Amino acid sequence: MLTIRVEQVGKKYRREWIFRRVDLTLNAGTSYTFVGPNGSGKSTLLQLLTGSLPLTEGKLIYTINGNVLESDDWFRHISLAAPYLELIEELTLDELLIFHQTFKPFKTNLTPEMIADRLLLSHARHKEIKYFSSGMKQRVKLGLAFFSDAPVVILDEPTANLDRQGAAWYHEQVQLLSPNQLLLIGSNIPDEYDFCPNVLDVMQWK
Repeated sequence: MLTIRVEQVGKKYRREWIFRRVDLTLNAGTSYTFVGPNGSGKSTLLQLLTGSLPLTEGKLIYTINGNVLESDDWFRHISLAAPYLELIEELTLDELLIFHQTFKPFKTNLTPEMIADRLLLSHARHKEIKYFSSGMKQRVKLGLAFFSDAPVVILDEPTANLDRQGAAWYHEQVQLLSPNQLLLIGSNIPDEYDFCPNVLDVMQWK
């Protein structure tokens, strides 16, 4: 089982501290949502937890069954869906799914065809991503996070660009994640995390 330990973590841009003294233990098998006003640091904190942004102070430790992981290997254990992540728009959906699984395999027995079906996008398998609507693109981003074989799933503003049907699809799929996975959400919309037992306000670390 994977655990992320966050020890006295802080992030500063120029002279302004975004947050300081964050102490957390995040355990696989449950979910955590980070809430707070726009600009409060939710996305920054999630990016720090992936290792894609450097810490200003403090320490992050990933362990699996008590064994410490090297920071260079963290990305192998993480699936992330966020508005600031771009898809390769020149690829068709089929091509994108095939390319994705070369560096992050899908969960057991899931084929690109099956994933397109779960995304409700079977009709668009041979269409280039650049011709997808914003809602379709968001479903693809979420699907890559949901269906990849990774112990950590991070979702930042998960229903951005989704209509009511898309939001219902998100709600259904997010609750089908494996009980062994660690789910981290950044959100200001209660409907995105109403199933989540751990809600943490980032304003406590200002």
